[in-house]
Amino acid sequence: MVVKSMSRTGSPLQPNTATRQRNLPRLLRAATAHHRSQPADTLLAVVLTFVAGAVNAGGFLAIGQYTSHMTGIVSAIADHLVLGSYALAAAGVTFLITFTAGAATSAILINWGRRHTRRKQYAYPIALEALLLLAFGVLGTFTGATPYKLALALPLLCFLMGLQNATITKLSGARIRTTHLTGMITDIGIEIGKLLYLNRNYGSLAHLRVVADRNKLALLAILVTFFLVGGIVGAFGFSVYGYVFCVPLAALLLLLALPQLLPRRRISLRGEKT
Repeated sequence: MVVKSMSRTGSPLQPNTATRQRNLPRLLRAATAHHRSQPADTLLAVVLTFVAGAVNAGGFLAIGQYTSHMTGIVSAIADHLVLGSYALAAAGVTFLITFTAGAATSAILINWGRRHTRRKQYAYPIALEALLLLAFGVLGTFTGATPYKLALALPLLCFLMGLQNATITKLSGARIRTTHLTGMITDIGIEIGKLLYLNRNYGSLAHLRVVADRNKLALLAILVTFFLVGGIVGAFGFSVYGYVFCVPLAALLLLLALPQLLPRRRISLRGEKT
C-alpha cells in the first residue's frame, strides 16, 4: 500500500518551493563531486555540451576554424600534404597534438586528484577549462587581428576541447562525449532502429528481443539539442559582444567547479560552523 503525505487540509502534500530551491544547489555541488550519480552526470554533460557548442561555433566566427572535432583536422592534414601545403599540414598536426595534450592533462589532473585530494579530482580540469576560456578571451581582446592571435588561439582552443572531452569521458565511464556529435548521433540512430524493430514472439528465446534504451536515447537527444543551442548562443554572443562573451561561459564552468574547490565548512562539537 502506498501512503501519501497529507496536508492539514487533507490534500496530498506537494514538494514546496523551498525544497526545490534546496535541491538545485545540492545538484550544482554534486556536478563535479567524486561521488557520481545519474543526475550529476547529466547536469555536467549538458553544461559541457552547451559550452562546447558555444566555443566551437563562436570560435569559428572569431578565428575561422572549428576546433572540437579531430576528424576534420586529420582529413585536412592529408589534403594539405597531397596539395603540397606543408605549412598548413604542420598547423593541423599542431592542433592534433594540442588536443591530445589537453586530454592527457585532464587524465593527469584527475588521477593526481584521486590520490591526493579526491573530492576535487573532477573540479580541477573543469576549473582549468574556465581559466583557459578567460585566457582565450584576453588573447583575442588584446592581440587584435594579427597572425600571432591565430597561432596561439587555435592550439589553445584545441587543448581546451581535448581537456573537456577527456574529463567527461573519464567521469562517465566513456559513456558520454561532449565536444563532437558524430558518435552521439550514431548512437541515436542505433537506438531509433531498436525502437522501430518489430519483435516476434520468440517464446523461450526471449533474450533475442530487441529493446531500445529509451533513457539513453533521451539523454543523447538532450545533449545534441544543447550542443545546437550552445552553438546558436555562442555564435550570437561572439558576433555581438566579441571575446568578452568568454566571461559568462567561464563563469558557468566555475559555478560547477568551485563548490568542490572551496574549503568545506566544518561543524564543531558546539554546533559552530568553522
